[in-house]
Amino acid sequence: MAFAVTAHGINAGDVKKLQDAGIYTCNGLMMHTKKSLTGIKGLSEAKVDKICEAVEKIVRKAVVRITTGSQALDELLGGGIETLAITEAFGDSDLGKHSWRILSVFPHSRPDRIIPIAERFGMDPGAVLDNIIYARAYTYEHQYNLLLGLAAKMAEEPFRLLIVDSVIALFRVDFTGRGELAERQQKLAQMLSRLMKIAEEFNVAVYMTNQVIADPGGGVFISDPKKPAGGHVLAHAATIRLMFRKGKGEQRVCKKQVFQITPGGIADAKD
Repeated sequence: MAFAVTAHGINAGDVKKLQDAGIYTCNGLMMHTKKSLTGIKGLSEAKVDKICEAVEKIVRKAVVRITTGSQALDELLGGGIETLAITEAFGDSDLGKHSWRILSVFPHSRPDRIIPIAERFGMDPGAVLDNIIYARAYTYEHQYNLLLGLAAKMAEEPFRLLIVDSVIALFRVDFTGRGELAERQQKLAQMLSRLMKIAEEFNVAVYMTNQVIADPGGGVFISDPKKPAGGHVLAHAATIRLMFRKGKGEQRVCKKQVFQITPGGIADAKD
């Protein structure tokens, strides 16, 4: 962090004060409030404002955008799935939410799916498989604990994409009935907070799939009255939300962009 922020006019002595307080990275600094930073001896409110402004510029420059394989979809996302953010995709089953895998093919279940996708992008399938770590969660608690272990792994070597498929499924199984809804939402919020911290601390793109539920308030004028599961907790946590719906044949529609599912992964739609 020292070289990066001093290049933006921050005094080296102020950087040393941050390091003495246990803050060594730009992302680590962003996890502190301005109130707590002004509590560090020698840092005034004006200095903290200047430091935070410099750090925000540095972090935004570090954003990496991962292509989906479809130019139309990439344009919709401003260049692709971005790091330092949570991208949520929801829709009915078999609509391609799980096909964002260069992106999200699980080698555990379908390693053969990696081959055509890797070849399409001129990559070695074996090398791609070696770069994928897969873990299956059986309960929401297990899922949360896996994230804790994953953070330790990400501290050892660089990662750029974390896929959670699906973010809500285990919560819907482990919490049943309206009487447990409040606890479910609280635990879900903790999970989403952990995902956001991973995204920000390790410059990772978090992509999560979600399920849809019937919307009783949808009204008779809506042809497909469905909404994403998870309520407001999930809605506020996601940086970007994508709704997929069925198009012609293998085509899928996301907002106003149409893309296609192919053996080589996501691609632009063909007329």
